[in-house]
Amino acid sequence: MNHIQIRDFVKPELDRFRELCNFTDDELTCFNFKAKNMTNVQISMEMCVSEAQVDKLVRRVKNKIIKVL
Repeated sequence: MNHIQIRDFVKPELDRFRELCNFTDDELTCFNFKAKNMTNVQISMEMCVSEAQVDKLVRRVKNKIIKVL
């Protein structure tokens, strides 16, 4: 399960995660960028945060997804 690729989910699955995962605003933004297959570097530039912060957000997002799978 550690190798979840958000980009691989289909729209109904992505919508379900948005509804059930209780993402914070930053987590949701990160989730949406990952769904568009953006890299962590690209996301960090878009969100004006460090790559380390994006790494943390991605981990939190994936942990929440695992809980609802």
